[in-house]
Formats: sequence, C-alpha cells, structure tokens
Amino acid sequence: MKKLILIILILTTLAFDTQKEDAFGTGEYFKFRIHYGIVNAGYATLEIKDATINNKKVHHAIGKGYTTGMSKFFFKVEDLYESYFDKENGDPYRYVRKIDEGGYTKNQEGFFNQAENRVLVKDYKRNTEKTIIITDHVQDIVSAFYFLRNHPNIDKLKSGDSITIDMFFDEEITKFKLKYVGRQDITTKFGTVSTMVFKPLVQTGRVFKEKESLTLWITDDDNKVPIRIKADLAVGSLKADLDEYKGLKNPFKVKK
Repeated sequence: MKKLILIILILTTLAFDTQKEDAFGTGEYFKFRIHYGIVNAGYATLEIKDATINNKKVHHAIGKGYTTGMSKFFFKVEDLYESYFDKENGDPYRYVRKIDEGGYTKNQEGFFNQAENRVLVKDYKRNTEKTIIITDHVQDIVSAFYFLRNHPNIDKLKSGDSITIDMFFDEEITKFKLKYVGRQDITTKFGTVSTMVFKPLVQTGRVFKEKESLTLWITDDDNKVPIRIKADLAVGSLKADLDEYKGLKNPFKVKK
C-alpha cells in the first residue's frame, strides 16, 4: 500500500525537451482510488494552490495518501508531501515530507538553493540538519510531477525510447528512468480514454517481480493526467485509478 502511494507521487512524471504553455494551473485536483486485488485499500490526492516565498508568488503542491476501511486496521498509512516551486521555471524552493506508514515515521523539510546547488534538509524527528550538494535544476518528488508535465513534446517519442530525470529523494539524487511503450485506449469510470503508456524501471527484489513491474497510463491530451498506475508485486498486485478531478486547465478528452 505505502509503495503505491509513493509510486503515484513519483511515477506521474514525464520529461520532454520543448517548453510550452503550462499543462496545469492553480486549483487543479486529482483523487486516486487504490486497489489491492479486489480490495479498496485507500486513496491518494494531488492538488495545487498559490503561496508566497520571499515575497514571490509560487505554486504550492500538496500530495496526500491514506488507507481506508479494513486496510487502515491492518496497515495504517497517513502520508503528506508538499512542494513550493517557481511559477516560471519550475525550480523547487522547499519541500515537506511527513509520513506515518505502519508506525514508520518521517518528518522532514528541505530548503533548496538552486543558485549554489545545495539543499538544506531539516529532520524534525531526529532534530538534525544536513546540507547536500545537488545537480542543476534538480526536482523534489512532487515538483517533478508538475515541472515535467510542462514539457509534453511527446510526438518525437518512439516505442522503446527512454527518458531519464534527476530527482532528490531520501537525501540523495536518483536517476529515474521511464520507457515509452506506445498509445492505448483504456476503459475508465469517465469513459474510454486515449492514453500514452510508460514503464518505469524499478529494482527487483522483495517488492517488485521484475524491472518492468510498473505501468503508467497518462491521458494523451494537453493535461497529461496520470489516469492509471499498476504495480505487479512479488505478492499480488496494486492498481490506482483516477477517481475524481477538477480544475483542469485543458479539456479532458473522452471517446464516446
């Protein structure tokens, strides 16, 4: 359960090379329903608001994940991820990570200095501070979703092409790689939707069966909404479907 909530926040990312008009705006909201087999295990949400940092108007993105019903009694999850990032170039200024996953907790904030390629990480649980060197224009786990959605020049991608991005997570920079599979029409609660399909490469082991155990479907329109995520696990499978949305900047295209 906790893996898929994290996956939703990470895997809704695409990197392309041509800037265009923003794919999102203030007030956008997504809610995902998470299933473990036939069980409704919980929900995850993503929304974007306005905020001010150092007298500058910025985007404030908020991601939450939580278990519901009987799943909450077996494994309680209450996760909060936040990011404050620039409205022009998408660079993050600050992130928040407060999680409780079956008793495993974290309470951190990160403050980016993009000009000096540094991030100050404050751990409130351990009462520690650490400065870490970062790469140019590195993204945090939430800002990456919005930053990379603004580069939807996907027509150049061919089946088998891969995209790699830098992301700061767990006090280190990781290379996150997505392989483009192709286009596919899928049936959703909203109707039949044209999508682009990606397979993020993951580590095999206790959680995932193989490197391509994850599949991500995004809407093939100007919004690039993550509409479905599926994870084939070592034991069973998890799936997240878009359950609710509002505030999209562009029309949501559904086939009749």
